[in-house]
Amino acid sequence: MRKIVLDLAVTLDGFIEGPKGEIDWLVKDDEADFGDILTDILADIDTIFYGRISYGLWGNYYPGENASPKLKEAYNLLHSKPKYVFSTAKTNDGKATFINSNIKERVEEIVQQPGKNIWLYGGGKLITTFINLGLVDVYRLAVHPVILGSGKPLFENINTRVGLKLIDAKPSHSGVILLCYQTNQAEYKVQ
Repeated sequence: MRKIVLDLAVTLDGFIEGPKGEIDWLVKDDEADFGDILTDILADIDTIFYGRISYGLWGNYYPGENASPKLKEAYNLLHSKPKYVFSTAKTNDGKATFINSNIKERVEEIVQQPGKNIWLYGGGKLITTFINLGLVDVYRLAVHPVILGSGKPLFENINTRVGLKLIDAKPSHSGVILLCYQTNQAEYKVQ
């Protein structure tokens, strides 16, 4: 069965954005092209779940003309995947399927369809909803060696304890550590 994979960057103190929504704290790895990183993330993914704000910011984003060819290819791959946007707004842009009710039931229907895993892209409210509904199977976190002190926390208003099992940890030259956890009910193989 397909897994829902939360895959995102987080600071050492648990924030996914700075106090004003900034992501300038992301540590760049001089030896890696972000196109390679994004392609790796997408290797076992064929569907993407967005919240309304994240979709508005990133759901149709393309890098500029000066971006590397690898990054442009990675975004073409990203935008070739089916997208679902979870929002109470009754809008539809024709580029994604908008879901505004019966979240758990709709997600369970999508998970039952044949295919690869599903990337829970975010944002914060959607992540909280999915965790509280028990819908996240795998947590892949890129922990950046930065302490912000304030901002938007990754885990906020979580209603229940979630047991996790570490299945992989990889340091990088930049100091970012890639951690992969599965929930106790999930079986996930690291690529």
